[in-house]
Amino acid sequence: MNTVTKQEPAATRVQDDLRVRCHLQRPDFTLDVDLTLPGRGVSVLFGHSGSGKTTLLRYIAGLERANGTLLFKDQCWQDEQHFVPTFQRALAYVFQESSLFDHLTAAGNLQFAIKRARGKVDKEDFEQAIDLLGIHHTLKRYPHQLSGGERQRVAIARALLSKPRLLLMDEPLASLDERRKQEILPWLERLKTHLDVPIVYVTHSPAEVARLADYLVALKDGRVIASGTLNDTLTQINSPLQQGEEASVVLQGHIRERDRHWQLVRIGFAHPEHSQDDDGSIWISDPEVGNLPPDRSTASASDNTGSHADDLDQPVRVRILASDVSLSLSRHDDTSIVNALPCIVEAISDDEHHSLALVRVKVGETLLLSRMTRRSVMHLALTPGKTLWAQVKSAALV
Repeated sequence: MNTVTKQEPAATRVQDDLRVRCHLQRPDFTLDVDLTLPGRGVSVLFGHSGSGKTTLLRYIAGLERANGTLLFKDQCWQDEQHFVPTFQRALAYVFQESSLFDHLTAAGNLQFAIKRARGKVDKEDFEQAIDLLGIHHTLKRYPHQLSGGERQRVAIARALLSKPRLLLMDEPLASLDERRKQEILPWLERLKTHLDVPIVYVTHSPAEVARLADYLVALKDGRVIASGTLNDTLTQINSPLQQGEEASVVLQGHIRERDRHWQLVRIGFAHPEHSQDDDGSIWISDPEVGNLPPDRSTASASDNTGSHADDLDQPVRVRILASDVSLSLSRHDDTSIVNALPCIVEAISDDEHHSLALVRVKVGETLLLSRMTRRSVMHLALTPGKTLWAQVKSAALV
């Protein structure tokens, strides 16, 4: 069956989006989803085991049959009259296991994809895929000679060389140990930075969400409980997604300066061309320096403060847990907490335990969450609109 192009009314057609409507009924599970994913960046399907993440991804791929409608950019992949089989959908699928051909070298696995690609793959395409995943050293090796992280990187490169318009990734780090996960995550970040191919990525890991997601869809029991851009979704304090120890925000910031003496880096949350303090800034441990302490006896902190030219205004992501943000009615200098930011209370919500509350505050245009006891909320007389200070105890670059 040839791919069917279906025209939508001009008022409703969105060329760059992935429109998904799906209803699947099983004896023990129901998947009922109606959402639109952006046609660029990384859209993460997040949830615990059994939430429907992989089933939804397989529906998008055409590997799972269900009632619904699936529109990708200018194509209809499924509706009441049409079903386009997987091999005719312009997509690539990366599974939890690398699924490489054992009898072929890494280069042979890549050539297999090139021969079956939807378009011409030239030398530049080949080199780009190898560079993006850092797999030059693997090309002459067989899968059994590669680490788990290397095998998965080859599998991703093979998927890219099939020239997909959409890349689906089903928990590609699930089978790896923590060391291998940390090995492959920077390469996944390179994909989202350098590729013009939308990615739908399945995970149950909050750390992977914080590091990779541009758009987040949280699933529970086969239904969407929250969706939107990463920061918008994480700051919805009434969402079940934000209850518990993992409640957090992920902020987009820029490196402002480094204190080489104390091995700290200052992250600002204003746009580089704006005032550095428009939306506040925080100091965090500098991940670029080694573990050995500097010789602080020969230089003062002021002598070692500055920004490296190649780091100036470099964009970064910072994750701040709600449990690491405390609130105070006044600024305190007699504390070990370095980061104190003036803020305004925006909203207060119940947390998962009746003794706790989640408070959303605004620092300039930046939103933070603070997790505290209901007793503290009453003691500080917190209400929307109240001004106070947010003290950020800890934060981490992601």
